Amino acid sequence: MFTHNLGYPRIGSKRELKRASEQFWAGKSTKDELLWIGRQIKRQNWQLQQDAGIDLIPSNDFSLYDHILDTAMLVGAIPERYHALVDGQTNRELDIYFAMARGVQRDGLDIKAMEMTKWFDTNYHYIVPEFTKNQHFKRYSDKIIIDFEDAKQIGIVTKPVLIGPVSFLLLGKEKEAGFHRIDLLEKLLPIYIDILQELAIRGAKWMQLDEPCLTLDLTENEQIAFQQAYQKIKKAVPNLNILVATYFECTGENIYVATTLDIDALHLDLVRCPSQLDDIFEQTDFAQTEKILSLGVVDGRNIWKNDYAKSLKFIQKAIDTLGQERVMIAPSCSLLHSPCDLDLEQNEQVLTPEIKNWMAFAKQKLNEINVLRKLSEPASASLFAQQFTENQQAIQSRKDSKLIHKPQVKARVAALTEQDSHRPSPFSVRQALQLDTLKLPLFPTTTIGSFPQTDDVRVLRANLKKGVISQEEYDAQIAIEIEKSIHWQEEIGLDVLVHGEFERNDMVEYFGEQLSGYVFSQNGWVQSYGSRCVKPPIIYGDVERPVAMTVRWSEFAQSKTQKLMKGMLTGPITILQWSFVRDDQARKTTAFQIAMAIRDEVLDLEKAGIKVIQIDEPAIREGLPLRRADWEYYLQWAVEAFRLSASGVKDETQIHTHMCYSEFNDIIKHIADMDADVITIETSRSQMELLDAFVDFKYPNEIGPGVYDIHSPRVPETEEMLALLEKALVNIPARNLWVNPDCGLKTRRWAETELALKNMIKATTLLREKVKEGVC
Repeated sequence: MFTHNLGYPRIGSKRELKRASEQFWAGKSTKDELLWIGRQIKRQNWQLQQDAGIDLIPSNDFSLYDHILDTAMLVGAIPERYHALVDGQTNRELDIYFAMARGVQRDGLDIKAMEMTKWFDTNYHYIVPEFTKNQHFKRYSDKIIIDFEDAKQIGIVTKPVLIGPVSFLLLGKEKEAGFHRIDLLEKLLPIYIDILQELAIRGAKWMQLDEPCLTLDLTENEQIAFQQAYQKIKKAVPNLNILVATYFECTGENIYVATTLDIDALHLDLVRCPSQLDDIFEQTDFAQTEKILSLGVVDGRNIWKNDYAKSLKFIQKAIDTLGQERVMIAPSCSLLHSPCDLDLEQNEQVLTPEIKNWMAFAKQKLNEINVLRKLSEPASASLFAQQFTENQQAIQSRKDSKLIHKPQVKARVAALTEQDSHRPSPFSVRQALQLDTLKLPLFPTTTIGSFPQTDDVRVLRANLKKGVISQEEYDAQIAIEIEKSIHWQEEIGLDVLVHGEFERNDMVEYFGEQLSGYVFSQNGWVQSYGSRCVKPPIIYGDVERPVAMTVRWSEFAQSKTQKLMKGMLTGPITILQWSFVRDDQARKTTAFQIAMAIRDEVLDLEKAGIKVIQIDEPAIREGLPLRRADWEYYLQWAVEAFRLSASGVKDETQIHTHMCYSEFNDIIKHIADMDADVITIETSRSQMELLDAFVDFKYPNEIGPGVYDIHSPRVPETEEMLALLEKALVNIPARNLWVNPDCGLKTRRWAETELALKNMIKATTLLREKVKEGVC
């Protein structure tokens, strides 16, 4: 019985890749130095997995930025605008790669980055492939070959991993009308086959092709595409064992497609969809084939220990039906979504031994996979009886712990009524009152909340945690940073100011640190995109707000200006989605607990004189179930959670929300049901394309379509932003249009931030003049 892993975190246990990437982008290190760091991380990961007893160890799961972008490079799906970076015979693969991810603005070039969106219902972001009707594919990168050979040099024959050809196409976007991207499969398959054939020649025995789109609602043509693709692949590469991996959801009606693919093994996510095991045995002929079944029983997306007793039931059922030789044990999905190593958590004041004993990070999950294999084999089960006993004791201690349950929190949620999630008056009434009270100009300007977190600010926070400076010294410096940012915003002419969030480490972690029912790690980092890593807080029990969280600094900031100061909060669904969530109660219940904590903060901000309050919900679409049949229930309680957090204020108080990097078309009605007075969204990378959903729906409330991309260091010119605003104004009433960047500015540098915001203000001034003159 094989054990295998679908993928391992690529950031390094101490975020080595983040630091190396950012040094390279800043021109402080060379390409060779960056690649050397990447190679060390890969080799450490391979060795670690071998030491943990994993039989089939993945390669090509490492990426310098994003695995879908890697695949686009592999098959030569490079949009034409990046061809200008090809310099004669010079190999500029890395330049093109990072330009596609981040854009480029140097040496007379000004090229925008590709779109970025959420990876299914996770907080990871991928680069969206772009396809044209006459798309040409060619093998461009040899990274997958290089990684396989590099692992062989240290004695490990890996299982290369690659996004499958059908999912690669489905995860992309057509950039012109007149075709469907799945039509490109015939052109794409020869590139895949060429790669697989070379890997087989070089000694690969297994190949993992990830086809997560098998868990989505598929058309008949898309289902046929899966069948045809794997018939051709297997015929062309008969000696290479092909494992197709599905994850994040049930295969549902696609189970017949998945089980009849011409492959050697199929992986199912039994954490997100445990019913699949019965379905595959009762509804298909899989047991009568010779195919291997990979059981995803260890949760690749959360940090709780595996319940061995529960997993062994799945494994035993599969063995009884298929025999041991046809069963694999694996995590539910790539461990990309898990922190690296629980052993690095040494501070018992941060993570108490009791709660730590309930957890497993990526390294520990590898051990769980191996122990489950040993417990499943009669010859070794007795030797691992102690591990089983300790595991069950940890599972029971969590169930019995008095840390988890708070009767007053449960009672408050149980007592909620429908009126608690509604504002006193409809938007039309509120808008008139807010126009009179706030006295904002046409096309009000603002930012999304955060300003650049400089090295000085980060060092300041680190020194506070180390005890190098006192809380009083820290607060005094934060106050200086806030005042500086306020004066600068006033100078450039922003209408609604923000305090900059200099005191905050992360938009979720900051709140989790002040809510009960949360605990934190020191090194529990996971990748969000590129070099951006987050350290999700951990919800282990009932959540409530003991004291005010943001009022002090918002009130201080408002006292330093006559302009409106915006209070900044993170919404309940985003806090839920971007945390590691307890798995012993419904997510809806946890969301409502968080919503009531945020509601308390909103009301305290209003009492403190803050008239504009933003409750960010960038993750609300991210939490959308992958199957449309499950959407309505989720959207109902997700929208209600937001409304619970926002609906206690007076009509005159303006509630904003922010969303980014999501497709809104399918859920636009529910976004409108959130009833925020103003919504700010990302539209710059798509050239206002994402605004179409709001326009088609005739979204009734005010909108701020982001006019420049903050995830790229590129600074757009005034004319470019003005053109985007004029495009938006065609379909949005002037009194409903706000002007803002597409996201917070925390990750940017001050030089580019200052220039970009000044250009944004200039563009707004020009637009106001044009409207006044009747030009638009």
